[in-house]
Amino acid sequence: MNGLTAQSLIHTEALAIDDCWNRIGVYGNKSCPLLAEHIHCRNCSVYSAAATRLLDRYSFEQDGQDLAAAPDLEHKVATRSLMMFRMGGEWLGLATGCLDEVAPMQSIHSLPHQRSRALLGVANVRGTLVPCLSLVELLGLDPTVTVSVTASQRVMPRMLIVAAPGGPVVLPVDEVDGIHNIEQRVLNTASLSGEHASAKFTRGVLPYKARSLRGLDEEPLLSAVTRSLT
Repeated sequence: MNGLTAQSLIHTEALAIDDCWNRIGVYGNKSCPLLAEHIHCRNCSVYSAAATRLLDRYSFEQDGQDLAAAPDLEHKVATRSLMMFRMGGEWLGLATGCLDEVAPMQSIHSLPHQRSRALLGVANVRGTLVPCLSLVELLGLDPTVTVSVTASQRVMPRMLIVAAPGGPVVLPVDEVDGIHNIEQRVLNTASLSGEHASAKFTRGVLPYKARSLRGLDEEPLLSAVTRSLT
């Protein structure tokens, strides 16, 4: 099955999912007769079934086509654009080319029969169910490590929405610093030794803005995201 056929079938399947929560549920006119019993759509089997079908689409695309090679984001350019964010006590950088957007933190609803330890559940992003994965699990981070935040600091957790091969995926993060254009020559000299340099999906570690920034290798990371959903 070629990529276009797989994408067409996935699109057809997406249209077939009845997002009743947006029409007659808590995000719509609240006329659904099941609301009296379930109180909220996330407690309803219809909502859970839609989330399961969503994850099945990712499995379908993974089985139906080979992953295309990621674009060469280091194509002889002077700078590389990275989204800098924090997880626990570690600052990380991810190429903006694989990001769709940064969104405010939303409630994450767990699913029965989770498919992997990294799968946190699904979040409702502007009326669409999007799977959420844990970077702590994907990257093997220490969940007990945190940073001290003063009362004057305003730290807001965010959701990074990445463009995974099967569709958008949410990665909740503790803090976002913003987009930074870093000289390619600096990235090329990033240390491949040290505490975090040998960690999973790491291109290298470099000092940046008085921090130790771990640059992530987006291609194997996105492949791991896909595996966690299939």
